Amino acid sequence: MTTLLEYTVSARRVDSSGSVANAKEAEVVLDTGLGGRPDAFNPAELLLASLAACMIKGAERVAPMLKFELRGMSVRLHAVRIDAPPSIKTIDYEIVVESDEPERRLELLHTNIRKFGTISNTLASAVQLTGSIRRADADA
Repeated sequence: MTTLLEYTVSARRVDSSGSVANAKEAEVVLDTGLGGRPDAFNPAELLLASLAACMIKGAERVAPMLKFELRGMSVRLHAVRIDAPPSIKTIDYEIVVESDEPERRLELLHTNIRKFGTISNTLASAVQLTGSIRRADADA
């Protein structure tokens, strides 16, 4: 029998420039105003942040199983939006890991991140999701 997980988030409008979302004990300020605001994520940025969090959490989950030595990780994402109908058409990403693991092990980590990510699997079924994984530059 499959176990179903459920998630609950609530959001409310604060004023014409923003809103807040709550989950568990956390609160996130949302850019929901027409003018935009630099101190909050807009809906598209939240979607990308969710994907990045999914990928990082996925690496945290599979690294111990793979005995993968992971010192650090970052994810850079870029999305392209179309106007009619308004939607995200493509998402490209780059995963950068701090590790001495060989290339084939980096690719194994990448495969597992993509295969077992709730958000990445959901988005991959709706948009063109492409990306790569690489080792962090030693001098960076």
